[in-house]
Amino acid sequence: MNFLTVLIALLAFGFLIFVHELGHYIAARLTGIKVYEFSIGMGPKLVWYDSKRSGIRYKLCMFPIGGYVSMADGEDESAPSDDPRAFSNQRPWKRFIVTVAGGTVNLIVGFVLMLAVVIGSTMTTTVVADFPPSLAISETSTESFGLKSGDEIISVGGKRVHTALEMDYEIMRRGTEPLEVVILRDTDGDGKRESKIPLTVTFPTETQEGQLLGTRDFRVYAGEKTFGSVMRETFYRSTCLVRMVWESLFDLITGRYGIEAVSGPIGITGSVGEAVSYGVFPFLYLISMISINLGVLNLIPLPALDGGRMFFLLIEMIFRKPVPRAIEAKIHGIGLMLLLLFSLFVAVLDVKSFF
Repeated sequence: MNFLTVLIALLAFGFLIFVHELGHYIAARLTGIKVYEFSIGMGPKLVWYDSKRSGIRYKLCMFPIGGYVSMADGEDESAPSDDPRAFSNQRPWKRFIVTVAGGTVNLIVGFVLMLAVVIGSTMTTTVVADFPPSLAISETSTESFGLKSGDEIISVGGKRVHTALEMDYEIMRRGTEPLEVVILRDTDGDGKRESKIPLTVTFPTETQEGQLLGTRDFRVYAGEKTFGSVMRETFYRSTCLVRMVWESLFDLITGRYGIEAVSGPIGITGSVGEAVSYGVFPFLYLISMISINLGVLNLIPLPALDGGRMFFLLIEMIFRKPVPRAIEAKIHGIGLMLLLLFSLFVAVLDVKSFF
């Protein structure tokens, strides 16, 4: 891992944190909440501008690792408790919009980056092209169990697939299990008909960390790019990444994958360097994936995350009464402590993986 890799990773992380805070900032301005500062970067300020019209200080700081938005709270010395523009004095739905905006912008940015990837790289289908010997990974093959060139795969293991990414992901999740593949095949020139192929082929590849993965022993055809096909591909790739986050979290909780399968900023930095070495679009794909991960994880209803704060706001909207601020603050404090401990543990594992 060289200096350039670390710098690119820091700039990428900083950009994703910046757009997250930008979402909070835009939502705060639109809902009439008083904003004091909007910072690009962290640490000592390099240049700044005080808007006479809005009273907001915009500043560029020394370290390009994100940013932050400083809003009138109403519960500290920064703003009077009766200030109608303070965040805590807003209606619950306004506070909810401001809170959800950060993660939502991360999801939007992830979608836009994925759109750039789809436009700039080869778009694949789920139609089987051939079975090159170089991809053989088992004594038996999917071809020997009935899969043929020209078959359009529409379902893997009971899950509908629209893109090669979804197909690969479903195979990966079931890499050590038999698969049932649903295909569309033109057998008699009368049009494609649906049929099922039970595959007892398994794909047992294993990483050094012991994580079992799957792959495939066939190639697929490239797809034709039209406006509709590009948008469709982008949508399904993005939603597949969202599903990956949820299912990976579930797999982690249920013990399907161990904690060693989780990567933090240090481990991801290595992945960024590898992606950069492959070119622009693999790099953009990785940043899209990270942005979507940040968006989804941040909206999960866990204490200390935006999703946890949204949960308390939903309670307030449903029962017309807020949870006492002191209790909510303690819950978020405990959540933050656990989150920091978990992050530290993952960081230690990331460092150990380099040795």
